[in-house]
Amino acid sequence: MLSLSKIYFLSMPKVFLLKPGSILRDESGRILDARSSVTLIVSGSRKIVADTGLAGEEEPILRALAELGIKPEDIDVIINTHSHPDHCGNNHLFSRAEVLTPGEGEAIAPGVWVMETPGHTLDSISLAAACMQGSEKMRIVVAGDALPTLGNFQKNVPPALHVDRDLAISSMKRIVRAADVVVPGHDLPFSVNTGGYAALLKRRIAEYP
Repeated sequence: MLSLSKIYFLSMPKVFLLKPGSILRDESGRILDARSSVTLIVSGSRKIVADTGLAGEEEPILRALAELGIKPEDIDVIINTHSHPDHCGNNHLFSRAEVLTPGEGEAIAPGVWVMETPGHTLDSISLAAACMQGSEKMRIVVAGDALPTLGNFQKNVPPALHVDRDLAISSMKRIVRAADVVVPGHDLPFSVNTGGYAALLKRRIAEYP
């Protein structure tokens, strides 16, 4: 018989980085190339992909899913943090998934909910999950471009591309208050507590107890 603690662990979401985000600028700071992070959240039997990257990145996404023992048709839900093409360019991979545009506080699955985080765009959202990462409880926020890089966090500056600076700063502060770990739109996941990069889960889904 499973213990209560084991049942609690099994019921909590797990977060996997399928592909890190990246951004390339020239010497003047002009963006030459931008590709979003792609994140998988598994909550019970529900599988959610947050952002799907830039068109043409299908291979690394599919390879990462296969390493976790998941097929594209297993994905139930797609959440795009906003509608820029580097964040929704591979929605087509998940033909059976429902693409949701949820609002503030909406629950997507047990332990997974939406935060409205405008500023980069007026409709930017983030996806929060109360997780077990290994044996540690934590809150992970998939922030998209509301908090695009570790550098934005370390320097406390909003995304360079924004429609409303004040909203962007407010959203960044909200994400930092809510998160232990942030999955930024264009960088590796990082820890709010240590200010450094943080690893997410890598084992196949079936290997978790």
